[in-house]
Amino acid sequence: MPVRSPFSCVLWDVDGTLVDASEGILRRLTTTLEHFGRRAPTRGELSHWIGPPMFESFQANVGMTPDEATEAVAFYRGLNKSEGYTVSARLYPGVGELVHDLHAAGVPQSTASSKPEVQVVALMDHFGLAPDLEAMVGASLDERTLSAKSDIVREALRRLAANGFDVSRPVLIGDRHHDVEGGRDADVPVVFVRWGFSWPHEADGAQAAVDDIEQLRALLLVDDPAGD
Repeated sequence: MPVRSPFSCVLWDVDGTLVDASEGILRRLTTTLEHFGRRAPTRGELSHWIGPPMFESFQANVGMTPDEATEAVAFYRGLNKSEGYTVSARLYPGVGELVHDLHAAGVPQSTASSKPEVQVVALMDHFGLAPDLEAMVGASLDERTLSAKSDIVREALRRLAANGFDVSRPVLIGDRHHDVEGGRDADVPVVFVRWGFSWPHEADGAQAAVDDIEQLRALLLVDDPAGD
């Protein structure tokens, strides 16, 4: 039976939602923090780092000043560029197939990530998802010009609308409270996925929360008897 989506467009967070890049993030964080005389995080502490912009995290998690955080972000991004943006990253099981199936059903999609846009584009190209996305939106490289989740969500909707796509019933898929808060501020409902790096309470305020890819698929694609 043909399928359709109850949403006119789907926006995707990247880290913790589409892509697990935790191995590389932990490695680069360790090098960066040790370079600046701070204690490296344990893997269990990654939930404090993955999701928010790094510029904010360096301040909130290790007490850097804004100037120090700017320097740390530049150092961290330099490591990432030299390693390659896709090293150690992997797609979460089933998400690639769901993105493909949404595209096949005619549902416009975009990323809406706090990750720098140049990295988002590299990852989507690497995993073969770029052809299924009508826009690929991420933060600015300095994470200051464009970094707030609500602004990134609005930019994703702006680019979709500029290309003639219907953005009247959007949904954001994410795994952190920053996604929930950013969606709320941009008047976009959020489906919270629990396979990322969140604490249980971070789903509070989301329209729905799912434990696995099949639960997410059931929300995003439904049978369309009218399409027979």
